Amino acid sequence: MLIVRTLTLLLFCSKRLERPMRQPFVTLFLLGLSVGLPLGAAAQTPFGLEYQSVAKVVHGTDTLRAPWAGGLNTTHFSSIDLNGDNQPDLYLFDRQTRRSLTFLNVAGPSGGRQWQYAPEYQALFPTTGLSNWVQLRDYDCDGRPDLFTMGTISGSIRVYRNVAGADGRPTFQQVSDELEYFDPGPNGGLININSGGYNTPAIEDVNGDGRLDITTFNYINSATIHYFVNTSTAACGGLSFQKVTDEWGGLKTCYTSCSSFSFAGEACRSALKPNHTSGNNLLPIDLDGDGDKDLLTARDNCSELVRILNAGTSGTARFTGAGVSDNFPAAKPVRLPNFPAPYSLDVTFDGRPDLVVTPNVFDHLDTIDTHQTVWLYENTSATNVPNFAFRQNNFLQKDMLDVSDKAAPAFGDLTGDGLKDMLIGGVSRATASGFYRASLWFYQNVGTAAKPVFKLITNDYLNLAAKNYLSLRPVLVDLNRDGALDLAYSAFGHRNSSYNFIAYIFNTAPAAQPAAFNTASPTLLENVPARVYDTPCFTDVDGDGYVDMLLSSNSSSFDFPGQALRYYRNNGSQPLSRAFALVNNDFGHLRTPDDERPNNLAATVADFDRDGQPDLVTIDELGRLHFFSNYRGQGAIFLDRTDVLYNNTLGRFENLELGSRIENLYTLTAADVNGDGAPELFIGTETGGVVALGIRGLILGTKPAAAQALALSVYPNPAATSATIETPRPTRLVVLDVLGRPVRRTDATLRQQHTLDLRGLAPGVYLVRAEAANGQAGVQRLIVQ
Repeated sequence: MLIVRTLTLLLFCSKRLERPMRQPFVTLFLLGLSVGLPLGAAAQTPFGLEYQSVAKVVHGTDTLRAPWAGGLNTTHFSSIDLNGDNQPDLYLFDRQTRRSLTFLNVAGPSGGRQWQYAPEYQALFPTTGLSNWVQLRDYDCDGRPDLFTMGTISGSIRVYRNVAGADGRPTFQQVSDELEYFDPGPNGGLININSGGYNTPAIEDVNGDGRLDITTFNYINSATIHYFVNTSTAACGGLSFQKVTDEWGGLKTCYTSCSSFSFAGEACRSALKPNHTSGNNLLPIDLDGDGDKDLLTARDNCSELVRILNAGTSGTARFTGAGVSDNFPAAKPVRLPNFPAPYSLDVTFDGRPDLVVTPNVFDHLDTIDTHQTVWLYENTSATNVPNFAFRQNNFLQKDMLDVSDKAAPAFGDLTGDGLKDMLIGGVSRATASGFYRASLWFYQNVGTAAKPVFKLITNDYLNLAAKNYLSLRPVLVDLNRDGALDLAYSAFGHRNSSYNFIAYIFNTAPAAQPAAFNTASPTLLENVPARVYDTPCFTDVDGDGYVDMLLSSNSSSFDFPGQALRYYRNNGSQPLSRAFALVNNDFGHLRTPDDERPNNLAATVADFDRDGQPDLVTIDELGRLHFFSNYRGQGAIFLDRTDVLYNNTLGRFENLELGSRIENLYTLTAADVNGDGAPELFIGTETGGVVALGIRGLILGTKPAAAQALALSVYPNPAATSATIETPRPTRLVVLDVLGRPVRRTDATLRQQHTLDLRGLAPGVYLVRAEAANGQAGVQRLIVQ
């Protein structure tokens, strides 16, 4: 039966091992096997993780409404009805991490409306095709905003059409990877609309005909604005364009200052110099109520949002120096540290479009305190002339945990009251030094064991900001087995940012007393070379009672060979700094779907599925969880599940998606913070926040032996001519190709060790399935070179 189900699933897979097709294959096939169940039985188990507000969080007198949303850094804003209730909800795209976030427009407890974080709707949006910028605009006038983003070619425009889904929810189908315009010239034809890799175009109706046009600074030097008019002949809208001008409104950017421009063919006062790292934002918007589009614009390495009034018409714009102001809005001008981007939409629930301004950088560049980067200006005007009144610099961010950058949570009792407190390592400019430095944010649990309430006490616990670290990842763990939690951490310094170290400080306080740490004398782990952002997970791997270390590492140098996860055994010797010895430098043989080492890995261990065995959970820079059930019982190559997140709204298991940009940095930790006997999973994000996942269901019964996955070891792997397979009990083997077809079999004799002849097999990925006499089976991947 297992083979039949396997073949059914494998029929959906491609003959070629390309990345987009391989992940569904691995995910579907391993869905049952990796949790110790026959394929098909996994759908019957209640186990899964889900987004949960596992604890209240308090800042001062404010209880955060969305503490576990994960933080915001460089966010693009759009409106869309997510749940089919005809209310405009919010869609956010974080440029730095390529993460989608969704907020519902809901009734407030005391009347009015409020924004409610609703992560279950994030899965409605594409997970791999979003890059650089996202704008939701309705091009076909069906009342459903469609999705525009950068295409495969840098600067091109990809389009997804919003097709009505179940219960009015949006679904997105790609209709174009490159928007083109028609050039009627002698050498013309269809030409790609290119906005450049750093500019953000504007998808707006410029000429007032009801169709979406495109304006964008040119991709070569961002000196002028290209204007593409929508020439669709459809009754409402479409995606046909023609370039009207290379200099919309006669505007040309000058680089003498952040608000210098020339007009109508005038020359800049200084020579126009292409700036290949520069980018420009723009928003066509009617600011004076005369029916034509004025301009809000800003450029990289500038803090001003510049207003330029249109002295022409909706059909023919004309910008002049008299209409330029870099003090906009006048009452409280925008002064974001870098590259402000404006968004016009109603976020105050009064039907009038407000102004939201955020930095549009890819990285913070040590200039932005990214927990206060969303500036809200409320439109208080009752006329067509907007009046933008400043309301706050942390719209939505105020409601969530956000330590600015690179959050790393840890949990443990630091006050001696028996309740788990929270530490978050983060990098910000919020400490007394005023520089961009790492510190520990301490949240004391002022609630109860069953209903925790984490209250912010300080953003510089132990005054570690003075150490000038640029990263700080804490772990609370009893290292010396005295019953008190010690503090371990990985960090790297300001003066030598390439050197990462792992240190620990013993807790010298008596039991049931507030922790006491002498930060003047941390002890470094010896013989554990590490690179920047390498992160330890302390856990008893071999069950001998000593805390071992799983080190997530980016190092693969000649002096420090190995892969992403390394196992260091604590041999119990003294001093502790020398007790960790490398046992396996490729623990679990973890690989990406492209069979490459995962970068910026983080790991944690806990018994999540409640089978009495520890599970391993990892996350890498692409923001996807990998769940390895009972990792101690697995073979040399660990089998994983990625679809462990249960979406209650959509009624399905799915992958956790926290952003797909390379170089994202995440951390993991597990802790039972609400005393229900089941650990919660906490993810520290690149954007300075924390995402919390709870266990949806518990498996309380013991699975029969035949239902548990059989461990098997395959080596060498990759292999060329032969491979050895070892199993804990006698088995027979079959090798399957990616279409589920048997390509090799052993004879009927059951053995614990087999030698497979691989000669004649085409290079590629295969699956080795071993089955014991009682029906217990296991599968491992085999790469044939």
